[in-house]
Amino acid sequence: MATRKDTAAFILAQLGHADRFTVKAMFGEFALYADGKPVAFICDDQLFVKMMPESAALDVHCERAPAYPGSKDYYLVPEALIAGDRSLPGILLRMGEALPLPKARKKAGR
Repeated sequence: MATRKDTAAFILAQLGHADRFTVKAMFGEFALYADGKPVAFICDDQLFVKMMPESAALDVHCERAPAYPGSKDYYLVPEALIAGDRSLPGILLRMGEALPLPKARKKAGR
């Protein structure tokens, strides 16, 4: 099932920091970026956060689940945490600081 655009917009609105968070569509789902670095996926209208030392605080609030068939486990963030917990943006931004920038893709030659 594809994620609705309004779900991605809702999550972005709840995170605030419009200059630091973005989403990009991919295969009917979305990737969530903090400062240009991928920190989570929005799949099946749910937020899946990468499991990293910087996101370990989510362990007590979230169950672990694959974001898509065959993927590793991510923290499945409940909607109440997205809408009500103001620590989530800080966690995602710390994750972004810890991750390297994505490598630039080479343009295909003809």
